[in-house]
Amino acid sequence: MPRSRTNRHLAAARRAVVALVLLVAAIAGWQWLQSHPQHNPWAPLDLRDPPGWATRTKLIALRSDVAECRAVLERSEIAFTALPETGEGECARPDRTRLGDYPLAPDTPAVTCPVAAALELWRRESVAPAARNILGSDLARIEHLGAFSCRRMYGGADGPWSEHATANAIDIAAFVLEDGRRISVLGDWDGEGDKAAFLRAVRDGACGSFATVLSPDYNAAHADHFHLDQDDRWAGVCR
Repeated sequence: MPRSRTNRHLAAARRAVVALVLLVAAIAGWQWLQSHPQHNPWAPLDLRDPPGWATRTKLIALRSDVAECRAVLERSEIAFTALPETGEGECARPDRTRLGDYPLAPDTPAVTCPVAAALELWRRESVAPAARNILGSDLARIEHLGAFSCRRMYGGADGPWSEHATANAIDIAAFVLEDGRRISVLGDWDGEGDKAAFLRAVRDGACGSFATVLSPDYNAAHADHFHLDQDDRWAGVCR
């Protein structure tokens, strides 16, 4: 057989082997994604799954799709109530979602569904584990300063409207453990001890669930709380 024909046959065989290897790898990759939905961008989001490569992208998508967001809560077996629309103008609230079994105090305010989903993921993946691992106790409740407030940012007479105007934000002030200890942003942020370490861990953990996370590191207006919101105009603000 002429050498040129032999070379062509060898090249064709190599291409066939490469194509077969790629096909096998693609099948194996797809099967792996099927068994790891947290990494699969096409799998429906379930908040009971551990966070993965695709989790944040799916959370971001919920900010503009209330129906899908509530479907995620149902799929994840998270108790919630969809409340009637209320408000008008810049403070209109077409999405009022109240979690039914969440350790907020003094009450459980209605927030937007994306905030509700992020709160659940944050509690399960960040706050509860940090309480056990850093402070040695289970979480009892999370104290907040409110969610809805029909106002502009920082209460000004003009300027951008706050995410609180539609309850697309919540301010977290403190955490209470099952052993009775209370860790507050105002009292325990500064320092080198376990309480300060816990607060920084849960602040950093919130950045994987919320679009905006503001703490005392951001400015003096946040000296006593974490501001958490799901503003779909911004992403990646974590300080």
